[in-house]
Amino acid sequence: MNFLIGKKLNMSQYFTENGEVIPVTVVHGQPMTVTQIKSTEGKDKYSAVQVGTGKRKKVSKSIAGHTKELGAFSVLTEFRVPETSAYQRGQKLDISTFQVGEMVNVIGISKGRGFAGAMKRHGFHGFPMSHGHNKPRSVGSIGQRFPQHVRKGMRMAGHMGVEGVTVKNLQVVEVDAIKNLLTLKGAIPGTRNGIIKVISTGKVKPLFKAEAVKEEKKKK
Repeated sequence: MNFLIGKKLNMSQYFTENGEVIPVTVVHGQPMTVTQIKSTEGKDKYSAVQVGTGKRKKVSKSIAGHTKELGAFSVLTEFRVPETSAYQRGQKLDISTFQVGEMVNVIGISKGRGFAGAMKRHGFHGFPMSHGHNKPRSVGSIGQRFPQHVRKGMRMAGHMGVEGVTVKNLQVVEVDAIKNLLTLKGAIPGTRNGIIKVISTGKVKPLFKAEAVKEEKKKK
């Protein structure tokens, strides 16, 4: 199973061999170091690999004792894997294991939208723009007589964005192991230079559909 901690760079275009234009997002793969291996037989009771990337000057004593000789990492996260026998503590990982056409899921933090109304935040239709409605974008009724307070989870105006978002089934278009660049089809969540996680689904599909050439019928 392939996984990656990357940094979102920018969006661009990719031209296939048959002239098809694919909108892509370029991701810079960060060099990762395995810091811990969790197994179902151990105390963790699940199989996962913890990796770290980046550098940080100051960390807590617990994190410093956990990583020890490996260094202080700015990002420390783990990925669930079915088998951990191929990983060792201190092992270096990069994007070379990915292949073109591989399907992946991307996890990131969405852009912050500030304080947003109910229509923008939740997709409310709003009130009619005429016939006495002076606030057509307002929320409307938010409760009733009982229980004399607004119920928890009521969809209202508030802070929008800066939440964990997962985009599934994106396709790897190009892998540049020299520059550590991974090109993914479509858009991914997050701001430019934001940290994202790329997780392989284990499926590989062709990059583009081959066009069938139709032979012209010969006129008799």
